[in-house]
Order: sequence, then structure tokens, then C-alpha cells
Amino acid sequence: MTNLKAGDKAPNFSTFNQDGKTVSLSDFKGKKLVLFFYPKASTPGCTAEACNLSDNYQKFKDNGYAILGASADSQKRQASFKEKYGFPYDLLADEDLSVINAFGVWGPKKFMGKEYDGIHRTTFVIDENGVIESVIDKVKTKEHASQIL
Repeated sequence: MTNLKAGDKAPNFSTFNQDGKTVSLSDFKGKKLVLFFYPKASTPGCTAEACNLSDNYQKFKDNGYAILGASADSQKRQASFKEKYGFPYDLLADEDLSVINAFGVWGPKKFMGKEYDGIHRTTFVIDENGVIESVIDKVKTKEHASQIL
């Protein structure tokens, strides 16, 4: 699991969003950023989490936060996930796992008795200077916005 903690500098990243545009940490300089990693687009838990953040988007904006979602899904899958639910924020299609590995959220998981490697649902709150304010690794998918705010 991630060794990143509050007070650490967030790893600089650059990867594609759902539309094939490059998104980098530096794009958010001077803004607070909520970067949430989720296992797979359009699955029930990920949908609940992403919709909860979307429903509270105005509160985040009012508090100076930008939001980015990230998973290893393809641009096409991220684009249809975003479109289906009308998310007001970008989803990163981190197919080469460069951002996922930089933040240390890839690792062994268990699901229904099977062990496999995958993305640990983890959220990083990053301040205006690119420093991690908090790491949330026990995400409540339906109440995630209130966990952050």
C-alpha cells in the first residue's frame, strides 16, 4: 500500500484523461486537488463513490478544490463512465499504471477469496503547493464527500 502520507510532496504526474488530453499535477498549482483512485469504472462501488463526489461538486468548488478520478481503465471506458453519469470532473485513463504506481495504490487485494493485484481505493487531498494534506484509505463510497470535507 501507499507509503505517502500527509506532509509529503505529491508525486508529479502526467497522463491522459478520458478525452486523450494530457493532465498533469502542475495544472492544479494554486488549487487544492482531490485525487481519488478507484478500481474499475462503472462498477457499483466506484459508481457510488464518483456520483457522491459529483453530487457534492459545488461544495468542493466553493472550497477551492478540483477533483480528478483515476483508474487503469481505457480512455474509452473512462469517457463512457463520465458521460453516463455526467461527472463535472476529469477521469484519468492510467493504463500504464504510471500515476497509480507513483502514488503506491497498486498491490495485492482479496475479493471473494481470490487474491490478485489491483488498485486500492484511496483518495489523496493535495494542497495548493502540491503537498499531500491527507490520505483516505478507508473510503466510504456513499459518503466520500463528507469524509473529505
